[in-house]
Amino acid sequence: MASLFDAFKLKDVTLRNRIAVSPMCQYSSVDGHATDWHLVHLGSRAVGGAALVCVEATAVLPEGRISPADAGLWSDDHVAPLERITRFLKDHGAVPAIQIAHAGRKASASRPWDGDRHLQPDEGGWEIVAPSAVPFGANLPRTPHALSVAEIHNVTAAFVAAARRALAAGFEWLELHFAHGYLAHSFYSPLANQRTDQYGGSFENRSRFLLETLSAVRAVWPERWPLTARLSVTDWIEGGVTVEESIELVRRMKALGLDLIDVSQGFAVPDISKIPWGPGFMLPIAGRIRREAALPTAAGWMITEPHQADGAIREEQTDLVMLAREMLRDAYWPFHAARTLGIEMPQQILPVQYAHWLKR
Repeated sequence: MASLFDAFKLKDVTLRNRIAVSPMCQYSSVDGHATDWHLVHLGSRAVGGAALVCVEATAVLPEGRISPADAGLWSDDHVAPLERITRFLKDHGAVPAIQIAHAGRKASASRPWDGDRHLQPDEGGWEIVAPSAVPFGANLPRTPHALSVAEIHNVTAAFVAAARRALAAGFEWLELHFAHGYLAHSFYSPLANQRTDQYGGSFENRSRFLLETLSAVRAVWPERWPLTARLSVTDWIEGGVTVEESIELVRRMKALGLDLIDVSQGFAVPDISKIPWGPGFMLPIAGRIRREAALPTAAGWMITEPHQADGAIREEQTDLVMLAREMLRDAYWPFHAARTLGIEMPQQILPVQYAHWLKR
């Protein structure tokens, strides 16, 4: 039986424990480039003992950014600042991961603390795209341009190019963002996809963009490094994505070379009233997907306490716990969790510069 502080091996990667830093948008990039903020933000979580540190949703095209301050990988110029980060993460015992993404109809928005609303062209905004010309709604009311088939293929090619750059930057774990109402999830969810061609309608067609993109990225991403995806496995709304069809999708993704599924949920539409918020509410679903799709899983959402996280691993609900807000509250959560769980080996969790003084 595995526990929170047991190692986890996937392909040629071995994580020192089961604690992962979830990709969290910082809205602090300059023309897509990572800055000193990212080095310190991500580096401190590696120093704090996390095994996997994932860079935030990183746009594969400039128009795929959520905001003008988003991270990007659409240019070779973005590689060097990220390489500096991956080097630091590796030096301090963490595996460097990155999530690549396209925001779709939720793009061209202001930063959350600036209103989290669509920007107009005279405010620095740009044309947004989606599978269908259907607005997201609420504070993001603009109608997107419906992608042509040729344009869809261009987006897939951009994911491939970004994956190549991620490899050049030294990342050893790649996650595809297929969740939270962004472009890929918009193809998958009937709530956003009203197409009548080969990319819309049936489950088979709605899954096509995700599977084609996964397959294309797998062809260039080395087999020795994990390729994962974050998937909204349910929309929590009648007529939306269901867990049952997501299990089938994960099975198909596994057949194409997916190594782990990061189980997430919701946000295809503004209405989140049906989400059953509560501590670890996604863990039972992650456990079901882990069993029925026979694929390793990662899970987050309101996992905050060490015993809760340890129990999720021991009960085989998930293989990794993805921590977001809790890691913002405490960059040294893994060290404090080890102490709470009675693991008196801080030198395995912290760098020697800290462990020497904190070992008692």
